[in-house]
Amino acid sequence: MENRRLLTIGDLTARIPVIQGGMGVGISLSSLAGNVALHGGVGVISSAQIGFRDPLWDANPVETNLRVLKEEIRKAKEIAKGGIIAANIMVATRFYEKYVKAAIEGGIDLIISGAGLPVELPQFVQNTKVKIAPIVSSLKSYEVIYKYWKKKYDRLPDMVVIEGPLAGGHLGFKREELDHIDHYDEEVKRIMERVHETEEENRIPVVVAGGIYEAKDAVPYFAMGADGVQVATRFVTTYECDADIRYKEAYIKAKKEDIEIVKSPVGMPGRAIHNAFLDKAAKGELSKGKCHQCLAKCDPSQIPYCITDALVNAAKGNTEEGLLFCGANAFQAKSLQHVSDIMKEFEEEFSCLQG
Repeated sequence: MENRRLLTIGDLTARIPVIQGGMGVGISLSSLAGNVALHGGVGVISSAQIGFRDPLWDANPVETNLRVLKEEIRKAKEIAKGGIIAANIMVATRFYEKYVKAAIEGGIDLIISGAGLPVELPQFVQNTKVKIAPIVSSLKSYEVIYKYWKKKYDRLPDMVVIEGPLAGGHLGFKREELDHIDHYDEEVKRIMERVHETEEENRIPVVVAGGIYEAKDAVPYFAMGADGVQVATRFVTTYECDADIRYKEAYIKAKKEDIEIVKSPVGMPGRAIHNAFLDKAAKGELSKGKCHQCLAKCDPSQIPYCITDALVNAAKGNTEEGLLFCGANAFQAKSLQHVSDIMKEFEEEFSCLQG
């Protein structure tokens, strides 16, 4: 059956309305992003400490990250063969502007930005064709971004990502809010309605993220009016994912009761798989090493452990000594899959939906 549902972002079009969520540190790089884009979706590279495998990273983390970001974009585009490649760049990143400009220089198609409000992002992409998309979790966040971008830059988002409380990694909610998420779909509807009220000549596509694992999980959001969905956790257990095989196996072995909300050293709640590392963190038994220049607002003297070290350990496969961020449905992973098979599942599910 012909697929009637495309995701249009300005002059970019994805054949399948699936964005692969950006996962740092080292989980979504060129292999995963390139293959998602090759098979019809939007592949996303996370810029977060992207150069940690490079031998020069420890001495010069920022300079190395900027160079490797460009290299990963180039490699992803070679794999994608014309597919859409995006970069997820956190507002909380130290030297945020430099990362945005490096992504542009690397030939990125789209920048997706959250972990803070990307109020200055339009300034950095002026006079380029690069599309920009803020990640929001509340109507209030969207209102702030919309009003600021419109007043200061006369610019609207090219796309909006609404990230809900079932997402992985750092979450845009207070800890107590995560205990009362039953009515979050109402907030999604309010944000969608407001986004479409603020569009002008062109439609601003709205993409919903958080808790979407199987294709059928996305269908209710399309019924609500979503233009696409963002999927991250499902892609971790693919052959093409850039993480170590032991990281992927940790997802496959995880049970529902192993997935918990944790307090990140940066002060935000996050979702992760329980392991020995989290036990040590709870007891205050973790040491802090060298600062890797990752976050703009991090005081190394005040944190219980370095989040970069924790995420690097996990990505390298040292899963008992690292932080295993994941989405709420990570326990559903049973085996490794190919990206092509996941994209086919989503395409077939969406093919009967009217665009």
